[in-house]
Amino acid sequence: MKVQTIRDIRSSVSLELRDLYPENEISALTRIIIMTLPGVKKLHQTYNQDFHVSTEDVSRIYNIISQLKAGRPIQYITGSTEFYNCTILVNEATLIPRQETEELADLIIRENKNFSGSILDIGTGSGCIAIALAKNLAGACVTGTDISQEALEIALKNGELNKVKADFIRDDIFNPERIFKIEAGIIVSNPPYVRESEKQYMNRNVLEHEPHTALFVSDSDPLVYYRAILESAERVLKSGGKIYFEINEAMGNELVHMLEGFRYHEIKLVQDLNGKERIIKGIKNV
Repeated sequence: MKVQTIRDIRSSVSLELRDLYPENEISALTRIIIMTLPGVKKLHQTYNQDFHVSTEDVSRIYNIISQLKAGRPIQYITGSTEFYNCTILVNEATLIPRQETEELADLIIRENKNFSGSILDIGTGSGCIAIALAKNLAGACVTGTDISQEALEIALKNGELNKVKADFIRDDIFNPERIFKIEAGIIVSNPPYVRESEKQYMNRNVLEHEPHTALFVSDSDPLVYYRAILESAERVLKSGGKIYFEINEAMGNELVHMLEGFRYHEIKLVQDLNGKERIIKGIKNV
């Protein structure tokens, strides 16, 4: 089929991907593909079925379709995604931000509108959480940390892209040094929490393209990152400060007991939009 217009693109994408993706996902992918076209600068143009597409752009579209058929996530193909009204650059060194992580950022922003002080985002990856918090909490001084230098380079670019003031530093939560210079009022983390045994339930595009070190933990000690963060928080988080974690839906009760063991109070499990226990929060005892 010779593609010439937006109408042709929609038809072609649907035809090429119909055996691989559900209809609603194909619709979303089609919109993203159309928005990558240099000529589509305004929202209404995505609905202009007769908008002409150049031969060069047709080639680009089929390249994108080919990568999608091979299982590569659209966010890695386009190089960016949207997160809490921020444009976030991503690549294979960073996780693709999920809706659940956006819910975590939203909860922190809603509960701390008048916050003033330091926020520490541990395992920042693309910097999406840190950037969303810095953009929406005017009184916050936000620092994101990660062990991956590649991820930190993306996070720095994302800070510049979204015009926010956030620091990004390299540190290892299992051998921390630099975070101990911070006296935080809030600590947030979305650490690796998918157990190795749960890989069988993961989509192919996740397993083949996203960084496993940012996703998976051993079944023998699935809470290893949470424990390390809570141990560091003994020195970093102020008395009365808050901690927020994204969690494995199956590990909520264990994490409640862990936070209790570290003397946190007002511990609460928060369900995500799908009704799964996805966030835990608590306040450090004075």
